[in-house]
Amino acid sequence: MTVDIRPLKMRLRKEAKAYRLSLSAEEKERNDRKIANKLIGLWTFREADTLLAYMSTDIEVDTRYLIERAWELGKKVAVPRCVPGTRNMVFYYITSFDDLENGAFGVREPIVSQCRPVSDFETGICVVPALVFDKKCFRLGYGKGYYDRFLAAFKGTAVGICYEACRKDSIPRGKYDKCLDLFITENRIYTP
Repeated sequence: MTVDIRPLKMRLRKEAKAYRLSLSAEEKERNDRKIANKLIGLWTFREADTLLAYMSTDIEVDTRYLIERAWELGKKVAVPRCVPGTRNMVFYYITSFDDLENGAFGVREPIVSQCRPVSDFETGICVVPALVFDKKCFRLGYGKGYYDRFLAAFKGTAVGICYEACRKDSIPRGKYDKCLDLFITENRIYTP
């Protein structure tokens, strides 16, 4: 008998969103900066040629500071654009936040006419959003599957960033869910 894990995933997403909305602006900024600094301090980040980052929304761990630091360190930065009518995304290099426009789901996305798509992912570190994660480094995102599809072929290092309060011992997962290489919270770094 197959168990329908969708209701449990929906409940976990709802709880994680409620927690994030409960954070004061100061607490969120402090936690976001701690997470970014832990990531910047990683050998994997220092050695990476390219940072593949998501453009954060108000309830996600902020990525703007991380992106700015990557530029300051001479790294290439790329962010995804959702492909209309599919569950795929394409990463494009950006050199400033002016290379972005409002896109799918209210997320800032690269302006295709002024950005070049990424073709080589071998030397990249990919920062992956998560609403919830578990001690084995599996993540629960928003349920659209964009990152699951991308990560299935990604050969670089995949790093999840999330708040410590959103960690669970175990989360329900489907056959396409991929374990990340590590997860960073404001308190610590987790590996599978």
